[in-house]
Amino acid sequence: MPSPVLIDSLDQLEALYGHPGIASTAKVADRVTPAYRRMIEASPFCALATSGPEGLDCSPRGDAGTCLVIQDEKTLLMPDRRGNNRIDSLRNIVRDPRVALMMLIPGSHSTLRINGKAKLSADPDLLESLAMDGKSPRSVTIITVEEIYFQCGRAVLRAGLWDTSKHIDPATLPTPGQILEDMSSGEVNGKSYDDEWPGRAAKTMW
Repeated sequence: MPSPVLIDSLDQLEALYGHPGIASTAKVADRVTPAYRRMIEASPFCALATSGPEGLDCSPRGDAGTCLVIQDEKTLLMPDRRGNNRIDSLRNIVRDPRVALMMLIPGSHSTLRINGKAKLSADPDLLESLAMDGKSPRSVTIITVEEIYFQCGRAVLRAGLWDTSKHIDPATLPTPGQILEDMSSGEVNGKSYDDEWPGRAAKTMW
């Protein structure tokens, strides 16, 4: 099989795609506009992309209501709720503040993209102000917005993301316990992990 012909210069890439039109550029803001505020407040889930010496990371973030709290038009707050303590994203932010977010809004075809710089805080007053169900986050990611803009709905439409007729039956997929048992060569009991997870999650959601 012949080797693929690769695109390895900006000139080649731009010759193939051309240049974006005004609809692709006029939407970019350097702050949270009133319209973008409404989208942020409607989004309970986003993917957080970070970069560090070991490479790139993309981590899911979700919260009740909205996954980001708007402090002002340039500043967003992301509470770090309970998780697996890998803290890959947080390790990266401490060493490289650049972040990118892709926000999803259930039922909407539009997504929201945010690029900026982040820093971490464990200020007690800030943590307490973002408590959920009486439990404060362990830290807060403070994001300074550099770019914010919506992405058109083609990707979500192509994927049929909100089309329930296209949803996958979870029973057809390997369970987390099965994966862990296989990857740990049996050190983790997969059935026990799966059976105990719902109760463990309920106790450690926040």
